[in-house]
Amino acid sequence: MTGTPESPAPKGPDLPLPFRETEGEEIAFERTVPARTDRLSGRTRERIRAIDVVFEADARQLPVLEVLAQRLGRTAAQTPLPARSRDLVHLYARHAEEIDEQLSTHSRDWPLHRMPAVDRATLRLGAAEVLFETPAEERGGVIGEYTKIVSELSTDDSPRFVNGLLQRLADIRGLLG
Repeated sequence: MTGTPESPAPKGPDLPLPFRETEGEEIAFERTVPARTDRLSGRTRERIRAIDVVFEADARQLPVLEVLAQRLGRTAAQTPLPARSRDLVHLYARHAEEIDEQLSTHSRDWPLHRMPAVDRATLRLGAAEVLFETPAEERGGVIGEYTKIVSELSTDDSPRFVNGLLQRLADIRGLLG
C-alpha cells in the first residue's frame, strides 16, 4: 500500500496514504470522530464558539480581537457568532496578559507553549470567566462546563488537567477576594 512519486498514493477509508520510502510498510489508519455537540447546551456551544476564536488567533499568531473582527465579517460561511461568545472573547482580550501569566505560574511544569492548543484556548477562556466574571458560588459550574468541553474536544488527559488548573485559579481567586 505505497505510492510512488509518479503515481498518487492509493486511498483508504477516505484518507490519502502518505508516501512511504520502504516498500510494504504497514500504515495504520486512525479514525477520527467529530465531537458530539448535539448533546451540549446552548451556553456550552457559545463557549465553544469563543474557544474557536481564541484557538484560531493562537494558531495564526494574530491578536484575538483581530480574529474576532474577521469572524464577525464572515456572514455567509457560518452562523453568526453569538453575543455571549463575543463577550467571552472580549473578556479574555482585556485580561490576556494576566490570564497567561496566571496559567503559566500555576500550571506546574507545563508552560503554555507546551500545552495542547485546544487546552490552552479552553484554559484561557475558562480562566477569564473564573478570575474576572463569575461569582464564587458559580465558579464550580463554570469549571465543570470547561471540563466537559475539553473532554469532547481534546485528549483523554485534558479534562483532569483543565479541571485542576481552573480549580487552582478559583481557589487563589477565593483567597484574594
